[in-house]
Amino acid sequence: MKFIATPIARAALLALAAALPVAAHADLKVFACEPEWGALVKEIGGAHVNVYTATTAMQDPHRIEARPSLIARARNANLLVCTGAELEIGWLPVILAESGNPAIQTGQPGQFFAASHVTMLEKPAALDRSAGDVHAAGNPHIQTDPRNIARVGEALARRMAELDPAQAVVYQVRWKDFSTRWQAAIVRWEQQAAPLRGLPVVVQHKGFPYLENWLGLKEVAVLEPKPGVEPSVGHLAGVAAQLQATPARAVLRASYQSPRPADWLSQRTGIPALALPYTVGGSARASNLFGLFDDTIEQLLKAAP
Repeated sequence: MKFIATPIARAALLALAAALPVAAHADLKVFACEPEWGALVKEIGGAHVNVYTATTAMQDPHRIEARPSLIARARNANLLVCTGAELEIGWLPVILAESGNPAIQTGQPGQFFAASHVTMLEKPAALDRSAGDVHAAGNPHIQTDPRNIARVGEALARRMAELDPAQAVVYQVRWKDFSTRWQAAIVRWEQQAAPLRGLPVVVQHKGFPYLENWLGLKEVAVLEPKPGVEPSVGHLAGVAAQLQATPARAVLRASYQSPRPADWLSQRTGIPALALPYTVGGSARASNLFGLFDDTIEQLLKAAP
């Protein structure tokens, strides 16, 4: 039976969820590796979850130090929610090992990897670490497509209900409400972004394949010579020469990345450089998941014909 999410129905269901008893119930403690998953957990769990987010939008999630404070937070978590697909390979294994928390170890219900619930893009035909930060499972930057947020959210709501059966109804009601609003937002974003289809873009890092796939953007050049490798001036000059034959309308970078390479290219080619929020907190407007994509579309439309 399809869920009918009229405003009255949503209000009634959320009121029902809020009215369920919370006394003597401990919050579900969640360790989220990235801001997008922390925000999604809060959308599903509301007041029934205690979420700690290990990184911010202004940090490169590839390169995080496994600090004692992170280990301490993981030690008490009931649920760990991370991207997976080796995005956190440089720091998460240390946190898991040092935390001594059996609930969030590999194979346990308390370990949830978002990438396991979406179709991965850019899976390498052969794994060669000399090629830079190449991920065997595919490109891990799945959060730039809101359809992936929906797929992950559905699985995450089920997992939260499994781990916290006392609040299972709350999680399912809140998930259905969020999902209805999210699907309506996707329709709106796609309508707004129609002028972007086929837009040629340059990316500073191979971090936008899911965004490109969703909106039909055309990637014509990458500033990094290898994933995760800072481009030299010589390499940037080569990209600038290449763009004379295959011009682009924008140079895209994530808000956490240094603006220098994109700005260098922009100043010499006249192609505008755009800083996309990339995750929740990446800009003032991207204070939640809806704002993340509102701002992303608004920034991209600056480059539309």
